[in-house]
Formats: sequence, C-alpha cells, structure tokens
Amino acid sequence: MKRLLIVAAAAALASMSAMAAVSPVGLWKTIDDNTGKVRSIVRITQSNGEYKGTIEKLFRSPDQEQNPKCDKCSDARKDKPIIGMTILTGLRADGDDEYAGGQIVDPENGKIYSSKLTLDEDGKKLELRGFIGVSLIGRSQTWVRAD
Repeated sequence: MKRLLIVAAAAALASMSAMAAVSPVGLWKTIDDNTGKVRSIVRITQSNGEYKGTIEKLFRSPDQEQNPKCDKCSDARKDKPIIGMTILTGLRADGDDEYAGGQIVDPENGKIYSSKLTLDEDGKKLELRGFIGVSLIGRSQTWVRAD
C-alpha cells in the first residue's frame, strides 16, 4: 500500500511539473500574415527571468539577399545581419502563460515596439503582440513551435 501511494504521488508530481513546464523557450516559426508561409525561425531563451528572441534562420526566395542587414534600424542593430539578431527582449512572466514588458524590433522597417505574448494551453502556439503605447494600438502575430 505504501509503495502504491509513493507511485501515485510521483505520478501526480510529474504531471504537475509537465504542466508547469510550458514556456516560450524554444524554436518558433514566424508566419507571414499575407502568404501564410514561414518567414523565419526565432529561438526564445530565458535568463534571470527575462525572455529574449533571436533570429536563427530566414526563409527567402533565391533572388533575395539570404542574410540581409538591418539598414533601417536606428539603434545598435543598424547595418547588422538579421540572422543572429536579437529582435525580442525584456519579456517577463506576467501570470499563467502570459509574458509582458518586452520590446520587439521589426527588421524590415527598423521600428521598435512594446511587446507581450501569450502561449496557448499546450504551448504549441504563441500570440505575439507588438504595439505603441497601449496594447490596443498594434498588431498580433501567431508563431508556431518548431521544436
């Protein structure tokens, strides 16, 4: 009986830790709003409670520059290669499956937006919202887990 209780307790703890393990850390496919095609792979990492996202791969047509530079960026990213660029910074957990307080740069236009993200319940998709000022003024994009 004692052994059965230990096994049941271990199973309960394992399932609780599996539920708590859902986080944005990992590889994500960014999807083009117009075409529905994958545009890039972004790796989200976490250090000291802060989540960051770095572009690992771009999906571009053969006639396009395969690793363009961020010529429209106005900060330290100006004229730096987009592959390897940290585009998402400062996100911190803000409740269950929500992360806020971050910034995201759009390498196509160089603009920096406030950002927040929400994970779906199984951690397979996230909704990233970039905005200026308040969250109502901005746009959302769905990213799909790649790993």
